[in-house]
Amino acid sequence: MNKETIQKLDHQFNWHPCSQMKDYEHFKPLVIKKAYGCYLELEDCKKIIDAISSWWCKSLGHGHSLLKEALLNQVEKFEHVIFANTTNETIVNLSQQLASLMPGLNKVFYAGDGSCATEIALKMSLHSRIIKGESHRNTFISLKNSYHGETLGALSVSDVGLYRTPYESILFQPHFIEPLYVSSAQNPYWKDASEYWKLIENQLIPFENTTTAIIVEPILQGAGGMKLYSQDFLSKLFAWAKEHEIHIIADEIMTGMGRTGKMFACEHANITPDFICLSKGLTSGWIPFSAVLTTNDMYNIFYDDFEKGKSFLHSHTFSGNALGSALALETIKIIKYNKLCERANDIQITMRKHMEEIAYDTKFLENIRGIGAVIAADITNKYSHQRIGYELYQEAVKQGALLRPLGNTIYWMPPLIISKDILEELKNITHRSIKKFI
Repeated sequence: MNKETIQKLDHQFNWHPCSQMKDYEHFKPLVIKKAYGCYLELEDCKKIIDAISSWWCKSLGHGHSLLKEALLNQVEKFEHVIFANTTNETIVNLSQQLASLMPGLNKVFYAGDGSCATEIALKMSLHSRIIKGESHRNTFISLKNSYHGETLGALSVSDVGLYRTPYESILFQPHFIEPLYVSSAQNPYWKDASEYWKLIENQLIPFENTTTAIIVEPILQGAGGMKLYSQDFLSKLFAWAKEHEIHIIADEIMTGMGRTGKMFACEHANITPDFICLSKGLTSGWIPFSAVLTTNDMYNIFYDDFEKGKSFLHSHTFSGNALGSALALETIKIIKYNKLCERANDIQITMRKHMEEIAYDTKFLENIRGIGAVIAADITNKYSHQRIGYELYQEAVKQGALLRPLGNTIYWMPPLIISKDILEELKNITHRSIKKFI
C-alpha cells in the first residue's frame, strides 16, 4: 500500500492515543517504514529524529542489535508461560539484577504496563494496612501537577486536569501538595528546601495518621510539563513519611533506568522508597512490561498460610512475560556496560547549551530546566496561545524531528545513545522550526 492508502485506512479504523482524531484530517499520521538508532524513517524515505524516545521509552534507541539478539534467543525457548507457579532462568536472573539496583528492595512483582505497576503499589500499600489492623490508613498523598497513568487508581493520584477532570466523579481524592521547583541541580533550593518545607509540613499534619502512602514522580514530573523539583524537598518528604510510618511509592516509570543520570531518580535524594514502579525504559520500549520493586518487610506482611486470607491476589495474564524479561535483563546489562547513566549527564550539558542558545536567539523560550537526558523550556507569553505547541510540533516534523510538545512546553528526551552530531542536528531543526513563528 502507498502512504495515502495507509493514512486513509488508518483514519477509517484507528483511534489513536492521546489525540483529538479530527486533527488527523489535516495533520495525518506519519507512516513509519522502519526505525533505527535515534531515527524514524518514513514511507517516503525521509528520516526524522525521535526527540522524545517514542513517549520516553526508547532509552537505547530503535533496533538495538543486542536487544534483538536477546529477544530472538528467548523466542527459541518459549515466548510466554503463566507466571503463577512457574519460573525460569531468565526471570530469576532479571529479578536478581533488579533487586541489586536498590539495596533494600528485594522483592519484584511483575505486570504489563506502567499504569498497572502504579495500581499494584497503591493496592499493596492499602491492603497491607488492612492485614495489620490499620484500616484507618486509607488515604494517599500525591504531588500537584503529577501524572501516574490512565487506569482509575493511577489517575486518582494524578493532578493533570486534562486527563483527570472528565472522570472526577469516579476517582478517589488524595491530598495534593506542591513540590519546590528548580531549573537544575545548581539551583540553591536543590540542596536546601528548609524554609519551603516548613510550609508543607504544616499542611501535612492533618494527614499523618490517616495516610497509607505518598506517591511521587521522583525529581522530575513528566506529563505535567517536565518540571524539576528539589531533591532536598523529596528527602525531607521521605523523612517525614518514615517518621509517621507512611509508605513512599516512587513512580520511576519515566525517570528510571538511567534517564536522570542515575539508575533511579530517587537516588538524587539518597532515599530508598517502599516501592519503585518501572516500565518504559525497562525493556527500552521493545515490549509492554513493568515491575514493582518492594521490601522484604512488605512481602512478609502477606506471607502466611492461605487460610489466613493474607494473599495478594492481584494478577495479570502477561505478568513475568518471558520476552519482556529477556529484554529487560539485556537492557540493564547495556546500561551498565556502556555507563549510560554517566552519559545522560554529559547529554544534559550539551542539550542545555543548545536550548539556551535557541532561547537567546529567538526569545521564544523561557524557564529552561533539565536533568540527565531531559531538557525542557516553555514558550514565552508573547508567542503563547492554546495550540502553539501543536503547531510547532507539525513544523518540526516537516523539518525533521518528532518533538510533540506538552502543551506549550517543548522538550528533548532523546535515546541515551544519541550522539553529539545528532544533538546538533536536533538543535538546528528546533531552531528553524521556531523561526517560522517569530
